[in-house]
Amino acid sequence: MDEHLSLSERFSKVYTGAVSDILDRLGYRNQVLPRTLRGLTPGANVCGFALTAYGETSTSQDPDAIFVPILKMLGDVGPNQVVITQANDTTCSHLGELSATTIKARGGVGAVIYGGVRDVDYIQKLGLDVFCLYTTPADVLGRWCLVDYNVPIVIENVKIHPMDIVLGDKDGVLVVPHPIAFTVLEQAEELVGTENSVRRDVMNGVHPLDAYHTHGWF
Repeated sequence: MDEHLSLSERFSKVYTGAVSDILDRLGYRNQVLPRTLRGLTPGANVCGFALTAYGETSTSQDPDAIFVPILKMLGDVGPNQVVITQANDTTCSHLGELSATTIKARGGVGAVIYGGVRDVDYIQKLGLDVFCLYTTPADVLGRWCLVDYNVPIVIENVKIHPMDIVLGDKDGVLVVPHPIAFTVLEQAEELVGTENSVRRDVMNGVHPLDAYHTHGWF
Protein backbone atom coordinates (compact mmCIF):
# COMPACT_ATOMS: atom_id res chain seq x y z
CA MET A 1 0.00 0.00 0.00
CA ASP A 2 1.22 3.52 -0.82
CA GLU A 3 2.79 5.12 2.26
CA HIS A 4 0.68 8.27 1.99
CA LEU A 5 -2.54 6.33 1.41
CA SER A 6 -1.82 4.18 4.46
CA LEU A 7 -1.17 7.30 6.55
CA SER A 8 -4.42 8.91 5.45
CA GLU A 9 -6.48 5.77 6.04
CA ARG A 10 -5.05 5.27 9.52
CA PHE A 11 -5.64 8.89 10.52
CA SER A 12 -9.25 8.55 9.37
CA LYS A 13 -9.77 5.88 12.06
CA VAL A 14 -8.75 8.10 14.97
CA TYR A 15 -10.61 11.15 16.21
CA THR A 16 -9.58 14.75 16.57
CA GLY A 17 -9.68 14.69 20.39
CA ALA A 18 -7.05 11.97 20.63
CA VAL A 19 -4.86 13.58 17.98
CA SER A 20 -5.11 16.97 19.68
CA ASP A 21 -4.06 15.42 23.00
CA ILE A 22 -0.99 13.90 21.38
CA LEU A 23 -0.08 17.16 19.67
CA ASP A 24 -0.32 18.90 23.05
CA ARG A 25 1.87 16.21 24.60
CA LEU A 26 4.50 16.76 21.92
CA GLY A 27 4.46 20.51 22.42
CA TYR A 28 2.39 21.43 19.35
CA ARG A 29 -0.36 23.36 21.13
CA ASN A 30 -1.55 25.58 18.26
CA GLN A 31 -2.80 23.06 15.74
CA VAL A 32 -6.60 23.35 16.16
CA LEU A 33 -8.33 25.63 13.68
CA PRO A 34 -10.84 28.23 14.92
CA ARG A 35 -14.04 26.81 16.39
CA THR A 36 -16.04 29.06 14.05
CA LEU A 37 -15.39 26.53 11.26
CA ARG A 38 -18.43 24.29 10.85
CA GLY A 39 -19.30 21.35 8.64
CA LEU A 40 -21.91 21.82 5.92
CA THR A 41 -23.49 18.62 7.21
CA PRO A 42 -23.77 17.44 10.83
CA GLY A 43 -21.62 14.40 10.04
CA ALA A 44 -18.91 16.22 8.09
CA ASN A 45 -15.69 14.26 8.45
CA VAL A 46 -12.51 14.99 6.52
CA CYS A 47 -9.04 13.47 6.50
CA GLY A 48 -6.36 14.06 3.91
CA PHE A 49 -3.27 15.96 2.83
CA ALA A 50 -3.38 19.72 2.59
CA LEU A 51 -3.48 21.52 -0.70
CA THR A 52 -3.13 25.03 0.67
CA ALA A 53 -4.49 28.17 -0.96
CA TYR A 54 -4.84 31.81 -0.06
CA GLY A 55 -6.46 34.84 -1.61
CA GLU A 56 -7.56 38.38 -1.01
CA THR A 57 -10.40 40.78 -1.68
CA SER A 58 -10.43 42.02 -5.29
CA THR A 59 -12.66 44.31 -7.35
CA SER A 60 -11.51 42.85 -10.69
CA GLN A 61 -14.33 42.09 -13.13
CA ASP A 62 -11.98 40.26 -15.52
CA PRO A 63 -13.11 36.61 -15.63
CA ASP A 64 -9.68 35.40 -16.75
CA ALA A 65 -7.93 37.19 -13.89
CA ILE A 66 -10.35 35.69 -11.37
CA PHE A 67 -11.17 32.21 -12.67
CA VAL A 68 -7.92 31.04 -14.32
CA PRO A 69 -5.90 30.93 -11.05
CA ILE A 70 -8.73 29.03 -9.34
CA LEU A 71 -8.96 26.53 -12.19
CA LYS A 72 -5.19 25.98 -12.17
CA MET A 73 -5.35 25.23 -8.45
CA LEU A 74 -8.28 22.85 -8.88
CA GLY A 75 -6.45 21.07 -11.69
CA ASP A 76 -3.60 20.27 -9.32
CA VAL A 77 -5.79 18.57 -6.71
CA GLY A 78 -4.63 14.99 -6.22
CA PRO A 79 -5.87 11.83 -4.49
CA ASN A 80 -6.57 12.11 -0.76
CA GLN A 81 -6.03 15.87 -0.72
CA VAL A 82 -8.04 18.47 1.18
CA VAL A 83 -8.22 21.97 -0.26
CA ILE A 84 -7.66 24.31 2.68
CA THR A 85 -8.11 28.00 1.91
CA GLN A 86 -7.24 31.16 3.84
CA ALA A 87 -9.57 33.52 2.01
CA ASN A 88 -8.65 36.71 3.91
CA ASP A 89 -12.10 37.88 2.89
CA THR A 90 -15.73 37.88 4.05
CA THR A 91 -17.47 39.32 0.98
CA CYS A 92 -18.43 36.21 -0.96
CA SER A 93 -18.31 32.45 -1.43
CA HIS A 94 -14.88 30.92 -2.02
CA LEU A 95 -16.12 27.45 -2.98
CA GLY A 96 -19.12 26.41 -5.04
CA GLU A 97 -20.59 23.28 -6.57
CA LEU A 98 -18.41 23.20 -9.70
CA SER A 99 -15.23 23.60 -7.66
CA ALA A 100 -16.40 20.95 -5.21
CA THR A 101 -17.24 18.61 -8.10
CA THR A 102 -13.75 19.12 -9.55
CA ILE A 103 -12.10 18.40 -6.20
CA LYS A 104 -13.99 15.14 -5.88
CA ALA A 105 -13.46 14.16 -9.53
CA ARG A 106 -9.71 14.54 -9.14
CA GLY A 107 -9.60 12.34 -6.05
CA GLY A 108 -9.79 15.05 -3.39
CA VAL A 109 -11.59 14.15 -0.18
CA GLY A 110 -12.79 17.48 1.17
CA ALA A 111 -12.33 21.19 1.65
CA VAL A 112 -11.75 23.49 4.61
CA ILE A 113 -12.61 27.05 3.63
CA TYR A 114 -11.76 29.84 6.05
CA GLY A 115 -14.37 31.89 4.27
CA GLY A 116 -17.66 31.26 2.48
CA VAL A 117 -19.35 28.48 0.52
CA ARG A 118 -22.38 28.41 -1.76
CA ASP A 119 -24.45 25.79 -3.64
CA VAL A 120 -24.88 23.93 -0.37
CA ASP A 121 -27.59 21.54 -1.59
CA TYR A 122 -25.48 20.48 -4.56
CA ILE A 123 -22.35 19.99 -2.47
CA GLN A 124 -24.26 17.92 0.05
CA LYS A 125 -25.67 15.73 -2.74
CA LEU A 126 -22.16 15.42 -4.17
CA GLY A 127 -20.96 13.96 -0.88
CA LEU A 128 -17.84 16.09 -0.50
CA ASP A 129 -17.23 16.94 3.14
CA VAL A 130 -16.69 20.68 3.58
CA PHE A 131 -16.00 22.93 6.56
CA CYS A 132 -16.46 26.70 6.28
CA LEU A 133 -17.24 29.89 8.21
CA TYR A 134 -20.46 30.89 6.47
CA THR A 135 -22.64 30.42 3.39
CA THR A 136 -23.64 33.06 0.86
CA PRO A 137 -24.80 33.09 -2.77
CA ALA A 138 -22.38 35.93 -3.66
CA ASP A 139 -19.83 34.96 -6.36
CA VAL A 140 -16.10 35.77 -6.40
CA LEU A 141 -16.16 37.90 -9.57
CA GLY A 142 -15.57 41.50 -8.57
CA ARG A 143 -15.05 40.50 -4.94
CA TRP A 144 -12.14 38.06 -4.48
CA CYS A 145 -9.15 36.47 -6.20
CA LEU A 146 -6.88 33.51 -5.51
CA VAL A 147 -3.33 34.74 -5.02
CA ASP A 148 -1.33 31.51 -4.67
CA TYR A 149 -1.55 27.85 -3.67
CA ASN A 150 0.62 25.02 -2.39
CA VAL A 151 2.46 27.51 -0.21
CA PRO A 152 2.50 27.89 3.59
CA ILE A 153 -0.57 29.66 4.99
CA VAL A 154 -1.71 30.76 8.43
CA ILE A 155 -5.26 30.58 9.77
CA GLU A 156 -5.33 32.61 12.95
CA ASN A 157 -2.38 31.12 14.86
CA VAL A 158 -2.25 27.78 13.00
CA LYS A 159 0.50 27.36 10.43
CA ILE A 160 -0.33 25.00 7.56
CA HIS A 161 2.07 23.65 4.96
CA PRO A 162 1.34 21.67 1.81
CA MET A 163 0.88 17.96 2.57
CA ASP A 164 0.22 18.46 6.28
CA ILE A 165 -2.55 16.20 7.56
CA VAL A 166 -5.95 17.92 7.81
CA LEU A 167 -8.35 16.09 10.13
CA GLY A 168 -11.89 17.23 10.86
CA ASP A 169 -14.95 15.78 12.56
CA LYS A 170 -17.89 16.96 14.70
CA ASP A 171 -15.47 18.37 17.27
CA GLY A 172 -13.64 20.61 14.80
CA VAL A 173 -10.64 20.69 12.48
CA LEU A 174 -6.93 20.38 13.24
CA VAL A 175 -3.67 20.18 11.32
CA VAL A 176 -0.83 17.71 11.89
CA PRO A 177 2.56 18.86 10.54
CA HIS A 178 3.72 16.33 7.98
CA PRO A 179 7.22 15.82 9.49
CA ILE A 180 5.69 14.45 12.72
CA ALA A 181 2.66 12.76 11.19
CA PHE A 182 3.74 9.15 11.78
CA THR A 183 4.80 9.88 15.36
CA VAL A 184 1.47 11.56 16.10
CA LEU A 185 -0.47 8.77 14.41
CA GLU A 186 1.22 5.95 16.31
CA GLN A 187 0.75 7.69 19.66
CA ALA A 188 -2.86 8.60 18.85
CA GLU A 189 -3.64 4.99 17.96
CA GLU A 190 -2.11 3.90 21.26
CA LEU A 191 -4.13 6.53 23.12
CA VAL A 192 -7.36 5.38 21.49
CA GLY A 193 -6.58 1.85 22.74
CA THR A 194 -5.99 3.17 26.27
CA GLU A 195 -9.25 5.11 26.22
CA ASN A 196 -11.08 2.00 25.07
CA SER A 197 -9.68 0.14 28.08
CA VAL A 198 -10.68 2.95 30.46
CA ARG A 199 -14.17 3.03 28.94
CA ARG A 200 -14.54 -0.72 29.32
CA ASP A 201 -13.45 -0.63 32.97
CA VAL A 202 -15.78 2.24 33.85
CA MET A 203 -18.71 0.52 32.11
CA ASN A 204 -17.94 -2.58 34.20
CA GLY A 205 -18.19 -0.62 37.42
CA VAL A 206 -14.56 0.27 38.08
CA HIS A 207 -14.20 3.55 39.99
CA PRO A 208 -12.98 6.22 37.53
CA LEU A 209 -10.09 7.11 39.85
CA ASP A 210 -9.00 3.47 39.91
CA ALA A 211 -9.27 3.32 36.12
CA TYR A 212 -7.11 6.42 35.91
CA HIS A 213 -4.48 4.94 38.20
CA THR A 214 -4.50 1.69 36.22
CA HIS A 215 -4.20 3.20 32.79
CA GLY A 216 -2.61 6.58 33.50
CA TRP A 217 -5.23 8.42 31.48
CA PHE A 218 -8.81 9.62 31.61
